[in-house]
Amino acid sequence: MIYQGNAIGVVRGDDDIATLTFDLEDESVNKLSSAVVTELEEAVKALQGETGLAGLLLTSAKEAFIVGADITEFQAMFGKGGDFLESMLMRVHGIFNAIEDLPFPTVTAINGLALGGGCEVLLTTDFRVMSESAQIGLPETKLGILPGWGGCVRLPRLIGADNAIEWIAGGTQNRADAALKMGAVDAVVPAEQLEAAARDILARAIAGELDYRARRAEKQQPLKLGPIEQMMAFETAKGYVAGKAGPHYPAPIEAIKVIQKGAGEERSRAQVIEAKAFAKLAMTDVAFNLVGLFMNDQVVKKKGSRYEKAARPVKQAAVLGAGIMGGGIAYQSASKGTPILMKDIKDDAIELGLKEARKLFAKQVERGKLSTEKMAQRLSNIRPTLSYGDFGHVDLVVEAVVENPKVKDAVLTEVEGEVGEETILASNTSTISIDRLAANLKRPENFCGMHFFNPVHRMPLVEVIRGEKTSDAAVAATVAYARAMGKTPIVVNDCPGFLVNRVLFPYFGGFSLLMEQGADFARVDKVMEKFGWPMGPAYLLDVVGMDTAVHAGEVMAKGFPERMGSLGGEGESSAIQLMYENDRLGQKNAKGFYAYEEDRKGKPKKVRDEAAIELVKGVVKESREFSDDDIIARMMVPLCLEAVRCLEDNIVGSPAEADMALIYGIGFPPFRGGALRYIDAMGVEAFVALADELAGELGALYVPTDKLREMAAAGERFYDTQVQAPDQA
Repeated sequence: MIYQGNAIGVVRGDDDIATLTFDLEDESVNKLSSAVVTELEEAVKALQGETGLAGLLLTSAKEAFIVGADITEFQAMFGKGGDFLESMLMRVHGIFNAIEDLPFPTVTAINGLALGGGCEVLLTTDFRVMSESAQIGLPETKLGILPGWGGCVRLPRLIGADNAIEWIAGGTQNRADAALKMGAVDAVVPAEQLEAAARDILARAIAGELDYRARRAEKQQPLKLGPIEQMMAFETAKGYVAGKAGPHYPAPIEAIKVIQKGAGEERSRAQVIEAKAFAKLAMTDVAFNLVGLFMNDQVVKKKGSRYEKAARPVKQAAVLGAGIMGGGIAYQSASKGTPILMKDIKDDAIELGLKEARKLFAKQVERGKLSTEKMAQRLSNIRPTLSYGDFGHVDLVVEAVVENPKVKDAVLTEVEGEVGEETILASNTSTISIDRLAANLKRPENFCGMHFFNPVHRMPLVEVIRGEKTSDAAVAATVAYARAMGKTPIVVNDCPGFLVNRVLFPYFGGFSLLMEQGADFARVDKVMEKFGWPMGPAYLLDVVGMDTAVHAGEVMAKGFPERMGSLGGEGESSAIQLMYENDRLGQKNAKGFYAYEEDRKGKPKKVRDEAAIELVKGVVKESREFSDDDIIARMMVPLCLEAVRCLEDNIVGSPAEADMALIYGIGFPPFRGGALRYIDAMGVEAFVALADELAGELGALYVPTDKLREMAAAGERFYDTQVQAPDQA
C-alpha cells in the first residue's frame, strides 16, 4: 500500500504498476471536495516518493468515475473572494500537473460518469480507456463558471479547439462513441474488459510501443493553430455561442476567450489565464444564483427520492380525457416506459389524443433520438379505450378532462367505482380545489392533484397537490409516477391556484395595473424579456389563452378577494377581461394582444395588431411614463410577495422548492435564482421598502407580510445567511 485515505487508495502491484482508486467513504458517488483534493495531493506525493514504478492506473470503485467537484462547497468558497479562488485553483493545477509529469506512463479507466473536475482529472493522464456506457464532459458553464482545473487548457490540445469549444461552451455530457471519435479517449470497451484494456495500453506504453512522452508534450505546448485558423475558430464560435447563450449567461463566451488567450501559451501560462477567468466569473451574481439553483434542484430531487422509496410502484396508468393534454400525458408515460390506458367517451377525442402522441414520437424519430421500431414499441404502450373494462388493474388514474368542477366531479365519482380500492386518483387541474373535488369521493385518502404544465412533453414541473384527506401513500405514488415520467414533482398543499398559478396571477395583476396607467404592453413585454423571462406578460397571456386566464383569475379573486379581487372581472374590465370579451383569446384563435401568423415551420408567430392596441386604450385611466425599473418593480414585487405568502402559509415546504417550481413551471429567469433568492439579492429590507412605496399607490397586491417585515428588521434572508451573494451587477 503506497497511500490510504478516506477517498483515495494507492496500491503497488507485483508488476510495479500503481493503481490509484477513487472510493469516497460513506458516499454513493465520488466527488472532489477540498478534503479529497488534499488526499489526492498526498497520494501524488507518495507516488513521487516511490522508486521503480513502471506506470499508474487511475480507477474508481463506484458506479461513476467522479461526478465532479463538491458543489456544496462552492458558494462559501466563492464568498472568500477572487484572490483566494485564484490561489486555490493554482494549487490544484500544481497537483494535476504533478500527475501529468510523473516519470512513467499513466492511464485512466473511465467506468461511468466523469464530469467537471472528474473529467479534468482524467485529462491529466497520458491515455484514457472508456466503458461503453460511460459519459464525460465539462458542464461548468451551466453553473455560470468555466472549467478551472485545466479543462480549458488540456481539452483543446487533445481534441482541437472547435470540438473543445462545443463541449465546454455547451456544457454537454458526451457518450463514449463521440469521445472516441474526437480523440478524447483512446479506446472504448465493454465494462467487463475495462481494466484489462487499460492495463494493455499501459503495458504497450511501458514497452515503448506507444509514445506517452509525445502525448504529454502535445498537452503542454501551445495549440497548433495558425493566426488565420485561430481567428476562424474563435471569432465564428463567439458569434454562434453568444446567440445561443444570450446576454445573461457570460460563462460560455468567457470560456472561448480563455481557450483563445491560452492557445499561444505553454501549460503554466495558459493555466494562469484560466484561473483568473474562473475567479472573475465565480464572483458574479449569475454564478452565485446558478450554483444556488443546482443546490435547490438537489433538495427537490432528494425529497422526491424519499417519496419514491415509500411508494407502491405504478406499473399501469390511465388518463381520462384524450385531448391535447391527455395525449401529451399518455405520450410522456408511454415514452418513459409506463403503459397507459387513454379513455374518452368520443372516438374523435381518442383520435386527437393518439394523433398528439404520434406527432411527438415522430419528432423524436426525425431528430434521430428514436428508431421507427422503438417508436412503434413505445406507441403500443398507449391503449385507447371507450370503456372502463380494464380499469380494475390500473395503479393510478390521471383525470385530465375540461377545467370545470361539475364535469370533473362527475368523472371522478364515476371512475372511483370502476377501479380497485388502492388505485390512486389524481386530477390534472390548474385551479380547482382538491378538497372540493374530494368531497364526493368515497376514498378521498386516495385522491390528490397532479398538475401538468402545457406542453406536457416540454415542461419539467408537475405540482402534486395534497388535499386535507390525501394520504402519504397517495402522494408518494403520484410523486413516484411523475419521476418515472421524467418530470420534477414538487408537493404543495391545497389552496386556490396551488403554488405556481397563485404566484403567477399577482404578476398578471401588476400587468393589468400598468395597462390602466397607460403603459404600452409591447414595451412591457420587451422590458420583462430583457429582464430574463422567456416571454413578456402580454405574450404569455396569449399563449395561456385569455379564456383560461379569465377563468383562473376568477378563482384567484374568490380565494384572495382583498389582494386579487380585481382579477375576477368585477367592476371595470381589465385589459385581459377586455380581450376575452372581444373574443381575442390569444394563439388559440390567432388574435389576442398580438395577431398570429404561421411561420415557415407552421408555428404561430406574433405580429403587431393595431386593433389590440386600440382596444387596450379602453382600460386606460391615466397616461404615465414608466422607466424600465418601474415596470420591473411593478411586475416582480407582487409575484415575489405571493411566493413569500405561499411559504408562510405552508403551501410549499421550503424556499428551494418554491424557487424551483417557478423556474420549472413558468420560466422564472434561472440566472436570477428564483423569487425568494431575488428578494435575498436585493436585500429583504430594500425589497420591503420598495413594496411599501408601491403599495401606497397600488394597494393590497403590493403590501408586504408582517413576517417579511420582521425578517427585514432582523436582517434575515430566505437562504443561508453564512453565504452572501456578491453585489448585483
